Amino acid sequence: MHDHARFDTRAIHAGQEFDPTTGAVIPPIYQTSTYVQDGIGGLRGGYEYSRGGNPTRTALETQLAALEGGELGLSFASGLAAEDALLRTVLAPGDHVVVGNDVYGGTHRLIRRVHGAWGVRHTTVDTSDLDAVRAAIEPSTKVLWIETPSNPLMKISDVAALAELGRTAGVLVVVDNTFASPALQQPLALGADVVVHSTTKYLGGHSDVLGGALVFGAGLGDVTGAGSGRTELADLAERVTFTQFAAGAVSGPFDAFLTSRGIKTLGVRMERHSSNALAIARRLEEHDGIERVFYPGLESHPGHELAARQMSGFGGMLSISLAGGGEAARRFAESTELFQLAESLGGVESLVNYPSEMTHASVKGTEAEVPESVVRLSVGIEDVADLLADIDGALARL
Repeated sequence: MHDHARFDTRAIHAGQEFDPTTGAVIPPIYQTSTYVQDGIGGLRGGYEYSRGGNPTRTALETQLAALEGGELGLSFASGLAAEDALLRTVLAPGDHVVVGNDVYGGTHRLIRRVHGAWGVRHTTVDTSDLDAVRAAIEPSTKVLWIETPSNPLMKISDVAALAELGRTAGVLVVVDNTFASPALQQPLALGADVVVHSTTKYLGGHSDVLGGALVFGAGLGDVTGAGSGRTELADLAERVTFTQFAAGAVSGPFDAFLTSRGIKTLGVRMERHSSNALAIARRLEEHDGIERVFYPGLESHPGHELAARQMSGFGGMLSISLAGGGEAARRFAESTELFQLAESLGGVESLVNYPSEMTHASVKGTEAEVPESVVRLSVGIEDVADLLADIDGALARL
């Protein structure tokens, strides 16, 4: 594949060369746990045991790095497994993390409860407020965790400005790019150090596989720690690769295959997700029962201009705040038909979620708590007329 191939071409061809033995257009699924050696230590292609490496997973990792414009991609069993491997590698007791106040509830829980139990401290801030982030960074801060658009209130954070702030402070800048996907946003090109994904969502795209990923930038600059002992990004990538091998939260070959297959249609899917979501956001914005629509594609969104600069489209995720509060929100969430009530997002089918009791129940009582009036929509790629009719029906039942 040409090094300068455009996004949709890379999504289809990166790491996906035809099988040289048979000519099969789709690379085979290497459903194996181990590999025969040519004598002790004589490894074929470097493969020894599938926790350490598997050709199907390697193909996906090549694909992931190509999509994000990164130096190295790593594929994990879940998004949280990817996050944990990175955090465990970077952090030690006494270290500090600055995390957005509107991130996925599981991310906040992982930092607060799992790593917090080992002496890692955190500060939760609105990462769309540069001054607040700057004030939150301490000498012991090792990680700045950004999610943009955020989950579920769709806040937009300035990745380039935050990356510069992190570089000045010697802090690792991590961007959760799950909502936008690399089809719409390229955080590494904006200066971020590491991108994280729940590949379960838009990358897999069909609600049939669980997975996560890390992609490391190619800058190889000094990014972690302050003063002496600063570590290059290349060294960090090597250390996280070791953590993945040593702790073992890798994706299986069939899961890697399903994710690679999903990625091949990512570009065209995101176009439809985005156009459907914008049409629905506009319809919802007109309704008296809706207090506020959270969608960066609307000019009324406070982050609209920034999103238009750092994203090539506005995505398929939107949230609404119901004027009738929690009772109306629950009624709306339970009355749609095409929008099925379920956790997760990013599949070809439309889903509705009540964050306060579902995806973000774990952050109740924290700075990341989601208002009870909020409903989150993952807009699928069905015919938009049918989706609008479903929305209209649910609104009529409020």
